[in-house]
Amino acid sequence: MMLTPEPYAPYRRPPLTKAYLRGEASREDLPIESDGWYEKNGVELRLLTGASAIDRERQIIVTDEGEELSYDVCVLATGSEPIRPPVPGGDDPEILTMRTIENSTRLQDRVGEGGRAVVVGSGFIGCEAAASLSLRGAGVTLISRDESPQGKRLGHEVGERIEAWLRDYGVDLRLGARIEGIERADGGHAVSLGDGETVKTGAVLFATGVAPRIRLASEAGLEVDHGIITDSSMRTSAPGVFAVGDIAQAYNESARRHLSVEHWGDALEHGRIAGTVISGSEAAWSMVPGFWSTIGDKTIKYRAWGDGWDEQVFEEEGEGFTVWYGKDGVLVGVLSHGMDDDYKRGRGLIEHGEPFTR
Repeated sequence: MMLTPEPYAPYRRPPLTKAYLRGEASREDLPIESDGWYEKNGVELRLLTGASAIDRERQIIVTDEGEELSYDVCVLATGSEPIRPPVPGGDDPEILTMRTIENSTRLQDRVGEGGRAVVVGSGFIGCEAAASLSLRGAGVTLISRDESPQGKRLGHEVGERIEAWLRDYGVDLRLGARIEGIERADGGHAVSLGDGETVKTGAVLFATGVAPRIRLASEAGLEVDHGIITDSSMRTSAPGVFAVGDIAQAYNESARRHLSVEHWGDALEHGRIAGTVISGSEAAWSMVPGFWSTIGDKTIKYRAWGDGWDEQVFEEEGEGFTVWYGKDGVLVGVLSHGMDDDYKRGRGLIEHGEPFTR
């Protein structure tokens, strides 16, 4: 049995800031499986059904409606919740976040050709959404406290290139900016900045990060930190309970430590591992985490342990580039644009803990 609080069967979320937001993909393009797959494979899919509690002693899941469902094995895959920054007016429900089909659809409906949007945040969700809205013909302003998009995480050379891509798409960048408050105005919003300027817009999208939904696990007494602690086979501290995806702070055999990741591909890998173990075989997480991000028509491919670097090497070839990241003398990450061979080769080098050399 699969429970989901959403009204849709499981679907792909990456297009929500890209092809779906731009109107190049429909809802019918998003489902992971066809409608008939669930019945054919013996899966009872319960839509609009959330879980409110786990009773470990009785092996019971309590739904939001109070129904009690027994389990032999429970897999927690509750994902993340978008974070709203603590600015005056930031709790206005008319300010959008990005996580679901409804989020992306509301943004489409509000910001068409000739419309105006403010995107707050220069992470990959913010950059993808800003480029997509601009390609829809909207006037887009991206506001970020960072001096460079993803500069702190990926280095200033990558930040400069992302910044140039966004400007080429017509996005108005306000970097190193602080938001003092947001108010409703003229059917939209007015965003007040720290330098005294006010940006008027028809819609505001917060793309300011996420927090893992670990309340169920925490209240049930499972071991938690930033996420739910699991071993490399996705087992939690409670017998019969597994955790996968954004919420899992899983042990990675190659990294030899627990990692928290928020990447689509790694959530799929976690699910594959948990399913393999539950079915009676052996599997363990050892793959280096990674993701692709497409900003307009520019794609970045990235693999890294994700918990920091202290040196890097930037290699450029025409419009393509690769960045190699090192920490304590060991290769810990690779990022590429238009240089797929480096990206593919980097995975094995990182997993084997190859030395970082300039």
